[in-house]
Amino acid sequence: MTSHYLPGFANHVSTEAVPGALPIGRNSPQKVPFGLYAEQLSGTAFTVPRAENRRSWLYRMRPTANHAPFARYEGAKLLRSGPFDEVPPSPNRLRWDPLPIPSEPTDFVDGLFTYGGNGDVASGDGCGIHLYAANRSMRDRVFFSADGEMLILPQQGNLRIVTEMGVLDLPPRHVALIPRGVRFRVEVDGPSRGYVCENYGHLFRLPDLGPIGANGLANPRDFETSVAWFEDRDEPTEVIQKFQGRLWTTTLDHSPLDVVAWHGNLAPCRYDLARFNTINTVSFDHPDPSIFTVLTSPSDTPGTANVDFVIFPPRWMVAEGTFRPPWFHRNVMSEYMGLIEGAYDAKEGGFAPGGGSLHNQMNGHGPDVASYEKAVDADLKPHKIENTMAFMFESRRVIRPTRWASETPLLQSDYDEAWSGFEKARLPR
Repeated sequence: MTSHYLPGFANHVSTEAVPGALPIGRNSPQKVPFGLYAEQLSGTAFTVPRAENRRSWLYRMRPTANHAPFARYEGAKLLRSGPFDEVPPSPNRLRWDPLPIPSEPTDFVDGLFTYGGNGDVASGDGCGIHLYAANRSMRDRVFFSADGEMLILPQQGNLRIVTEMGVLDLPPRHVALIPRGVRFRVEVDGPSRGYVCENYGHLFRLPDLGPIGANGLANPRDFETSVAWFEDRDEPTEVIQKFQGRLWTTTLDHSPLDVVAWHGNLAPCRYDLARFNTINTVSFDHPDPSIFTVLTSPSDTPGTANVDFVIFPPRWMVAEGTFRPPWFHRNVMSEYMGLIEGAYDAKEGGFAPGGGSLHNQMNGHGPDVASYEKAVDADLKPHKIENTMAFMFESRRVIRPTRWASETPLLQSDYDEAWSGFEKARLPR
């Protein structure tokens, strides 16, 4: 692994697993060293402005064009994509228990379950929200999404994500970003579970800091990219791709993870959430949750995200005369929240690690009765929220649940009771 500025995206990385494999001076010379094949991976259109252009040159043992036709893949039966129109969207607040670890041997691909999303892969807008539960490594198969980049957050179990551009070790409290089209397999070391945001829209990037200045939130130097690594293996390997919402499969006579060298500014990367530099109030009032944004996918409306990735990490709370947990609110943005570990400070119970909740736009939510009463009676001394890591995928569009997510027994039927029992305010007579 090597640290560098990746989601920003002015820098250019060069890496080779075999000395001399990188061509010098020409991206696609007439003869590539060692007989390798030059291939460009483009994450944006060729003609976008230079500051936005994302692409890498790969020098591989065989071109990816060398494969038989794809056929429909019938696994991962609960994986879905936008448009999400299986069932009408509901204004109800929803919360799910954790996804159970499967009893049968299940890898990352077959262990994907879609909870909801918005937009449409065909128009390059919106996102899909998935969870995975797996108990075995992918064997003799790789996966890629042609529909969007994939943000992967393990909640239980360490992952080893082996990509064609290198290897990422990913324990809980870390996040990996896999570019659209990059082939990878996921290896597990036991029962594993986590969350995935598949971004169909503009690529994730670091948010602008504005008045915060040059430092704070996620620092560019803390994003780590994979370094060149390759697999020279002439054995049958299944390639599963997600294309326009459906899964397709073909089989190669070799491993496609055979990139010997690459350079560019589009690559898999990981980020340790413990390195997030939290910004918070030091006087009064509770700032908006946007101050916890790690990565953002912008939309065509300035300041309004296609999807934001937001975390709520351990942090000091020091505000005076202020209700410190998240306040009651209704929001134009829609919020899917998950929990990696610990407890969330706005909910006393019911929201468990590995579970999730959905609060769609303009529907009121906030702390439950127990959390509210505890907060209004608290002695407002400085204290630190510890042993927790919650996150949120926040989007400008309504997040539409899938039929499975709307009907699964994991859906908590009593979630609305979290806001029952509040007494009526007593006004002076």
